[in-house]
Parts: sequence; C-alpha cells; structure tokens
Amino acid sequence: MLFFLSILYMTYFGLYMYYNSKKHLLMMLLSLEFVSLVILMMMINLLMIFIYDCILIIYFIIIMVCEAVMGLVLLTLIIRTHGMDYMKSSILIMC
Repeated sequence: MLFFLSILYMTYFGLYMYYNSKKHLLMMLLSLEFVSLVILMMMINLLMIFIYDCILIIYFIIIMVCEAVMGLVLLTLIIRTHGMDYMKSSILIMC
C-alpha cells in the first residue's frame, strides 16, 4: 500500500513539475521522462505480481526510448534555429 501511495505522490510531483516548468523545453522533457519512469515502475510492480510477463515492459521501455530521442531531436532543432530553449522568449509552439 505504501508503494502505491509513493507512486501516486511521484506521479503528481512529476505532473506538477511539468506544469510549472513551461519556460524551458528541457525541464518539460525531463519531467515527462520522470512521469514515464514512474509509470514504468508501476507497470513492473503490477505485471510481475499478477501476470508474470515481461514483454509488455520491454515494449514500454522501447516506446520510452523513442519518446526521449524524439524530444532530444526537437530540443536540438529548436536550439539550432532559435539559439535557446527558453519558451517564453519567442513563440516556439507555432513553429
């Protein structure tokens, strides 16, 4: 029970950090990765207890890696075109 409460607390903390870090794209990506890691911990715990199957965990890890790579590519492109990842200085969402 304590494990599930700590996972719930970490999820809310990650979403709170995502909501409050709208100025920098890198902080937004890091908070999304933190939430993904919390979901992975929850999946590992639940799937190992009830199903004993690891293939879903491997698929989720592959999707997490692809998401992280796409985020870093987006960050690199924005830094190359605009010179920074500060979201409030220019309208980067319209790009």
